[in-house]
Amino acid sequence: MDRLHIANRIISAGVIAVVRLAEASQLTKVADAIRAGGVDIIEFTMTTPGALRIIEECAGRFGDDVLLGAGTVLDAETARAAILAGAQFVVSPVTDFPSMELAHRYDKVMMPGALTPTEILRAWQAGADFVKVFPAGGLGPRYLKDILAPLPMVRLVPTGGVGPANAAEFIRSGAAAIAVGGELVNNKLVAAGAFEQLSENARKLVAEVRSARA
Repeated sequence: MDRLHIANRIISAGVIAVVRLAEASQLTKVADAIRAGGVDIIEFTMTTPGALRIIEECAGRFGDDVLLGAGTVLDAETARAAILAGAQFVVSPVTDFPSMELAHRYDKVMMPGALTPTEILRAWQAGADFVKVFPAGGLGPRYLKDILAPLPMVRLVPTGGVGPANAAEFIRSGAAAIAVGGELVNNKLVAAGAFEQLSENARKLVAEVRSARA
């Protein structure tokens, strides 16, 4: 899948599930549960042990039905490994220009992290497909609206403190999509095997985004 189609799919879906767990044994079941709830854009963070193996396994399992990404990527070497494993988009908490160049060389989407107006603009000017606003929860949806007033061309994806309670407001404030971690994939639910609740969490987020866009 090329970069343009990947970006359009992220925009169309509106929700990225960020999966960050202490160990990898349940990741495939988590992916199944999230997908059952209607979220088919999943980011596995590189801080999870065995994340590359899980990306490769899920890429083979789901094919194009699920768009897989690699998160917490801090360097070009990790970006390349993730893409070769099957990641279609690369996410970082910071703006690492070599990672962006590498992702684009493979025709994949890059979503660097930034916070201030200067950081956001520099990331966008360097070719970012989206800019991850992190951490967004403490700043709130109004911050996105304020940033987009002078920078309307930038596609912002808030993450960190984003969940069902504020998802719709972030979308109405101009977010191209939202990225949701603990509010969607709760470690306690995973440990308890409560995968149906993960599916329900996903359904609620999808409903909130659709309602806000409508």
